[in-house]
Amino acid sequence: MPPDIFLALLLFSTVMAFTPGPNNILLAVSGVNFGFSRSVPQMVGITVGFTAMLAACGLGLGAVFAAVPALHVVLKAAGAAYMLWLAWKVATAHRASDEAGTLARPITFWQAAAFQWVNPKALVAALSAVALYVRPDFMQSDLPILLGVLAVCTAGSVVTWAGFGVALRKLLRSQRHARLFNGAMAALLVASIVPMVI
Repeated sequence: MPPDIFLALLLFSTVMAFTPGPNNILLAVSGVNFGFSRSVPQMVGITVGFTAMLAACGLGLGAVFAAVPALHVVLKAAGAAYMLWLAWKVATAHRASDEAGTLARPITFWQAAAFQWVNPKALVAALSAVALYVRPDFMQSDLPILLGVLAVCTAGSVVTWAGFGVALRKLLRSQRHARLFNGAMAALLVASIVPMVI
């Protein structure tokens, strides 16, 4: 991969990974409510799930979406419904240590990995990255580089956003403040649906 394309890929990957989106919002919420170590399965699930989806896009999933536009409608509907459900769970979440007997628990590895397939930001990032940075005649060399760069940026992002949540945890000691934070994050999740349904 030529150096100029690689640097453009690195910039694209950093921006896509670190800017706010459903994954990062959910990680901040998990960091606040459950701490860093209990958020690790979610972090790993996001990284593995996104990398797998990116590989699938590079190996032909993008062409399927281009050939069958109705799949976009199905994806939008499934993604919007799931994100509304997640927003409700976030808005009504309690910190794990706040109430004895609460059933609050972080998102699991498999839930986080599966979410990537209905996460509009993740899918747009994957399809765009393949279209922009994988040259058709150099698929065998460009795709592994793309996967490596985006996996590293995603891993850095998930650690950063979960850490951000943990840092906020200290400022949100009261149940009232935690509820306000969860409500704000739920509202951001709902807001992130708007661009994909209009």
